[in-house]
Amino acid sequence: MDGPSYLTLLLFIGALIVVATSGMYFRPGDWYERLAKPSWQPPGWLFGPVWMILYAMIAVSGWLVWSEAGWLGAALPLGIYAVQLVLNWLWSAIFFGLKRIGLALAEMVVLWASIVAMIVTFYPIHAGAALMLLPYLAWVSFAMLLNFTIWRLNDTRRVALS
Repeated sequence: MDGPSYLTLLLFIGALIVVATSGMYFRPGDWYERLAKPSWQPPGWLFGPVWMILYAMIAVSGWLVWSEAGWLGAALPLGIYAVQLVLNWLWSAIFFGLKRIGLALAEMVVLWASIVAMIVTFYPIHAGAALMLLPYLAWVSFAMLLNFTIWRLNDTRRVALS
């Protein structure tokens, strides 16, 4: 790996570290603990390690596309990549920060669509990079179902919990 390529990988990793700060800053807290949640919700300790692995895969995936096509050659796919990073960061801020479960669900639908668009646009450039994003899509799909279920379970309780 040459110098510029190595530095660019660090840039992709750094971008994901910034995205991860949302989850560190906007924590679940007492409000979240009081919400009704489905019995199939994973334990809280699982989310951190899963996201760490997914963030690493997202960073490497973006870097592989950049390595293959460069900034100009992959302008659209990398633009979508940047959008999904922002959307990923925003979800924790909306759900845990603003305590807006329904709005977070709507935002997650847009995030999910951006991940699909990213996979579709990455595939012609670097199939491996696109396939590397499938676990991310699967996790966000599961998280979207969890978000929806929590929203439905707490719909009548929203005012009391605010």
